[in-house]
Amino acid sequence: MSRKLKFFSDQINRAGLRSSVRPALEPDIDLEELEARLGEHEHELLEMNTNSDKLKQTYNELLEFKLVLSKAGHILASSHSHAASAEHELDENIYDNGIHEGNAYLLEQGVHQGAHGHSGVRFVSGIILKSKALAFERMLFRATRGNMLFNQASAGEPVTDPISGEEVEKAVFVVFFSGEQAKAKILKICDSFGASCYPVPEEMVKQRQIFNEVSARLSDLEVTLDAGIQHRNKALESIGSQLWRWTIMVKKEKAVYDTLNMLNFDVTKKCLVGEGWCPIFAKSQIKDCLQRSTIHSNSQVGTIFHEMDTIESPPTYFRTDKFTNAFQEIVDAYGYVHCIKTLHDR
Repeated sequence: MSRKLKFFSDQINRAGLRSSVRPALEPDIDLEELEARLGEHEHELLEMNTNSDKLKQTYNELLEFKLVLSKAGHILASSHSHAASAEHELDENIYDNGIHEGNAYLLEQGVHQGAHGHSGVRFVSGIILKSKALAFERMLFRATRGNMLFNQASAGEPVTDPISGEEVEKAVFVVFFSGEQAKAKILKICDSFGASCYPVPEEMVKQRQIFNEVSARLSDLEVTLDAGIQHRNKALESIGSQLWRWTIMVKKEKAVYDTLNMLNFDVTKKCLVGEGWCPIFAKSQIKDCLQRSTIHSNSQVGTIFHEMDTIESPPTYFRTDKFTNAFQEIVDAYGYVHCIKTLHDR
């Protein structure tokens, strides 16, 4: 139960709420009922947290997808504007220089085949951490032996990572390549670098259509997330109004059981016996306290205080007051023997 109460306190602090010091008046409950109630509240909060985390992850993924659609669309538009000139230049080079070797670059083959209606250049788009973009480009270049074209554009502002939930700097990339083997290598490298790949159509009309669909889903998720946060805050406020009362109740029960664990049964197993040390001057005070506790607990059997003879050495006890208590705590912290040795050395 202590763990559950600590979990509730952490959740209230994370939500920016405060637990009430003066709890609302409710009928007294026993420990078993309190345990069942705490279990229900914990299950409800865990379920809400799980659903909220899934929705936030989906929301952040859609934000990345929207960003990739915007940035990659500009990259594809600029590549289309240069496609005609690049294809014309390639045809002229092949015609003038007579290049027909089988080891021509794959990209050149893709552009040349694309002009005749065959399968040409493909691309993979996604988003990656800005700090990994340079190493990512180098790895792609080595894996494809230079048969790729890498374009990137900065996100412009920090992006919330869907996995970690932290705001990081990211960059949108588009990798142009040719061939299924190159695609498999590129996808594996993307996975190893933690890059998120999103499908971006080549046609501008489809890009706008998907962009509008993603924007609509983001709006719906924002409404759902706000409603979930409000429902969660209401549940936390209800828990916070009784958290202080529940904590005091659990602490009292723990103190009782800790004390009972230090007691033993007598021979008849009808009474509990506790052995300990006390200063001689405090015997009368201890007897008075035991008598008052017997009266307040309405016990039918009184508490018996009996002094025993022993050959064991009593523990060291220093009688202190408000002034000397601080110095004695310093001595206890460093160790009495260590302090005596230090004084002798000096």
